[in-house]
Amino acid sequence: MYDPGDASVERYMRMARTVGIERVVVVNGSPYGADNRCILDSIKAFDAVLGAGQARGVAVIEPEISDEALMALRDGGICGMRINVMTGRTPISALPTIASRIAPLGMHVQLWVKGEQLAEVAQVLPDLAVPIVIDHLGQAPIPEGVQHPTFQTLLRLLEDQRVWAKLVGYRVSAGPPYSDLAAPVAAILDVAADRCVWGTDWPHPFLEGKPMPNDGDLLDLLASWCTPEQFKAVLVDNPARLYGF
Repeated sequence: MYDPGDASVERYMRMARTVGIERVVVVNGSPYGADNRCILDSIKAFDAVLGAGQARGVAVIEPEISDEALMALRDGGICGMRINVMTGRTPISALPTIASRIAPLGMHVQLWVKGEQLAEVAQVLPDLAVPIVIDHLGQAPIPEGVQHPTFQTLLRLLEDQRVWAKLVGYRVSAGPPYSDLAAPVAAILDVAADRCVWGTDWPHPFLEGKPMPNDGDLLDLLASWCTPEQFKAVLVDNPARLYGF
């Protein structure tokens, strides 16, 4: 676990206005556990700045959460639930239960799992009735190439129309200028360009010694990976469908 630094709505908006972000999806951070009060407050604050309905959130819940509490999260702008295995917040075994709880609400599951656990996801995927968003390129060992078995498992998962990819890759790259991400992202776009989204990952916590990325550079990097049509899909059309904008 880590101690979160100061990351205010005002600081985020300075970055967002610089790079041209007009809609926001906030993901509940590991230090908060299943306490979603901060993320709900941030959605209200972003809506006040950007306009009503321009912010969404991805929360963290316990499998035994009440129906009333789930409805309150949805009404507060939550559109997905995060399974966070990397920092030990949520076990992968909770995936089927959480998916079944949120399916009636039209939500999705966002997975931050270890690369070797993608095979476990593949085993339970047939029983899941919600979209599954795989974050951080599935924690595949990107420097080892697209033929690595873990990355190939990711591609096979993406052949299912329920599975999405978030093209946030700097954490699994060997480092700047992140050139080792070009071939993996191209392979993902080839399979699922209509099911890819992107995020800054701001304020970039839990870097574990990796260099602090520049959000404008990351957005430019995305543009270098995509055709103009793919760039618009990843930044505008796909997130509108997934997050309900």
